[in-house]
Amino acid sequence: MVQVAHFLFGIFGNASALFLFLSPVITFKRIICNRSTEKFSGVPYVMTLLNCLLSAWYGLPFVSPNNMLVSTVNGVGAVIEIIYVFIFIIMAPKKEKAKIIGLFTSVLTVFAAVVFISLFALHGSPRKLFCGLAASIFSVIMYGSPLSIMRLVIKTKSTEFMPFFLSLFAFLCGTSWFIFGLLGRDPFVAVPNGVGSALGTVQLILYFIYHDKKGALKNQTQTEEESMEMGQQQKQPNNTNGTSQG
Repeated sequence: MVQVAHFLFGIFGNASALFLFLSPVITFKRIICNRSTEKFSGVPYVMTLLNCLLSAWYGLPFVSPNNMLVSTVNGVGAVIEIIYVFIFIIMAPKKEKAKIIGLFTSVLTVFAAVVFISLFALHGSPRKLFCGLAASIFSVIMYGSPLSIMRLVIKTKSTEFMPFFLSLFAFLCGTSWFIFGLLGRDPFVAVPNGVGSALGTVQLILYFIYHDKKGALKNQTQTEEESMEMGQQQKQPNNTNGTSQG
């Protein structure tokens, strides 16, 4: 029964993770149409790529048994993220292009180092421990990337820059893999995704608190502008009368 539940949560985790990886498609459609990366940052896509590569490697049977579903979705995610990174490099201005190319090279170097060490220097439990720690660290970094956006939501009282479906799939993905890790008794899957589930929950709470405030703020701004215009119109006759008396 536990094995069945473990497998089902792995399938659900694959589906929600795939939607999470595909969520930036709208952003990249805009980048391609405008032929510019505008003010978007390419760093999250490169860091997510590293997370996918390390997680896919960790899920392989000779590294950690019973985690093949972790490898499948992260392998697909790595391909998707590479496409995002290449598009970003092509469309980015020279300074940003050089930055992302440098970061992309560093990511490939780190991944190659993890693969080399785990293959030739470590075996059995030490290999799983080393690869699991590497994958966990960058999973937490990936899930923690929306913290600046969450701070912006609280500051502006607007969810304009925190799309609902991105928050929803982050929550579903984190929760699914958290339960998958618990059922499989794998802390390297459970802990980082538990953090992701908690952060996804906070994002959803913020969304439901502030998603109606955007319209309210616009109405307040419009009311203030109308009040200023009415005040200016009331002042104009007084100025005219003063001029005629002079």
